[in-house]
Amino acid sequence: MKKLFVLILLAATGISCTNSKVDNAAQLITKDGMMNHIETLSSDEFLGRSTGTEGEEKSVNYLVEQFKAIGVTSGVEDGSYVQHFPLLGQKTMSHSMEVRRPSRRSTINTFTFFEDFVAWPSNQSESVDIKDAELVYVGYGIQAPEENWDDFKGVDVKGKVIIIKNNDPEYDEDLFGGKTRLYYGRYTYKYEKAKEMGALGAIIIHTTQTAGYGWGVVSNGWSRERFYVKSDENADKGNTEMNGWVTYEAGKTLFNQAGLDIDEMLKAADSPDFEPVELKNTGLSVSIEAEYRDINSRNVIAKIEGNDSELKDEYLVLTAHYDHLGITKPIDGDSVNNGAEDNAAGVSAVLESMKAYKSIQSKLKRSVLAVVVGAEEVGLLGSQYWAENPTVHPGKVTGNINLDGMNVYGETNDLVIIGYGRNTLADKVVEVAEEQGRTVKPDANPEQGIFYRSDHFNMAKVGIPAIFPNPGNEFINKPEGYAETVDSVSAANYHSVNDEINEYWDIAGAVKDTRLFFEVGFRALNDDKLQSWKQGDEFEATRLKMLEELK
Repeated sequence: MKKLFVLILLAATGISCTNSKVDNAAQLITKDGMMNHIETLSSDEFLGRSTGTEGEEKSVNYLVEQFKAIGVTSGVEDGSYVQHFPLLGQKTMSHSMEVRRPSRRSTINTFTFFEDFVAWPSNQSESVDIKDAELVYVGYGIQAPEENWDDFKGVDVKGKVIIIKNNDPEYDEDLFGGKTRLYYGRYTYKYEKAKEMGALGAIIIHTTQTAGYGWGVVSNGWSRERFYVKSDENADKGNTEMNGWVTYEAGKTLFNQAGLDIDEMLKAADSPDFEPVELKNTGLSVSIEAEYRDINSRNVIAKIEGNDSELKDEYLVLTAHYDHLGITKPIDGDSVNNGAEDNAAGVSAVLESMKAYKSIQSKLKRSVLAVVVGAEEVGLLGSQYWAENPTVHPGKVTGNINLDGMNVYGETNDLVIIGYGRNTLADKVVEVAEEQGRTVKPDANPEQGIFYRSDHFNMAKVGIPAIFPNPGNEFINKPEGYAETVDSVSAANYHSVNDEINEYWDIAGAVKDTRLFFEVGFRALNDDKLQSWKQGDEFEATRLKMLEELK
């Protein structure tokens, strides 16, 4: 009995000692440390950190210097800390779209670019020349076995242009998360599905209700230069030649020509029994010319190796994007988009966290990988490249904490997790927050699909349990109405030259949150099991596949 008591006492002492060291390490995450990084990265000297510019070069050099100063090793085989990746910038120079009657080879209606449609080559080609293509309406264009949902029903769409309803079904809380927009509701999924099914082209019908934003967002966003991870010249680029959007009115024209009512068709898509509908006596002709430019971008990757002989080849991945919008048209004489909150603050949190983990490296069973990515603002391309060309197999990654924007306006009693309840890593945030007397809330606007709009999404796509923390709004020791004020300030400054350190900034909130995420990460690093998606989650099957690959 005495021996057992001694063993219990030694174990308790060991746990207490470890907790103390972890607490001490968390205290290394400081206001001064975070502000120093933010002030540097968001200074005019860094020129807004735009992709493929001198500002990106300065950012990468700074990150490498900081990781070396912390004493963490390179996460890239050549020891450079830098993962290079090729991008293409695509501009459409000419474009036309006509609705035709194939039997008579006559034009019924000519759509106007920007006003009625936007379209672009989907396979990185310089031209598209589609003549009188057959059209098939495929509802939401979703295949989701876990929901017993298949909009294609075995119909062959090869060589045809598919017309797609935006969003995913949201009329039933038991289907597709109800009003929560899943990946199935994102335009990226629909274009990827079109390629998978061998369609000649894919066109999404826009409505403000199904998109959550007006046509102007679509026309402005997709008519500018677009960016892609450059495909290998020998890679299979698929049969899909073009992607695009049309307005509701343009969609109505397409359906009317086929003797169909657009509202009835959009409504029909909500049934799991929906079957594809051919738009008879209607052909689509599309002509596009595009120009390209090559861009070299970079991710910066650093590593802290764990100490457990069996677990040290497994990793917790911390992500943040260092890029921003660069130099744009001057507003009141200021043309530099400094990106202080978005996302010098998130990069700062990763750097401070790595410093803290390094101080207790001997207490880490698994390893930590910081993946600070570029080209987020032009389409999450840096994280996409890492996910498709990982320096660590996704099945060896226990989880991902993505820090994109931090609470720079003061301490709060609460915080938000995008991905709340979806995986065990999110559960750990709730666990740690409760111990600290704080509350964790889910996304207040799940219908906006925010989970799919930052770098953690690319991690989730390859099965990695991922979370995206967002700031809370229950501020401590702030005046009445403060939350509304800073929310308005933050929204007004977002993606503008005004995203700079201002009089409302109180970095104590970011420090408090970063320390919490540090503790969450520590527990994941030392957990007996890898983190996992909850049963039935849309990414669970991919996770299981990745784990199976390692057996």
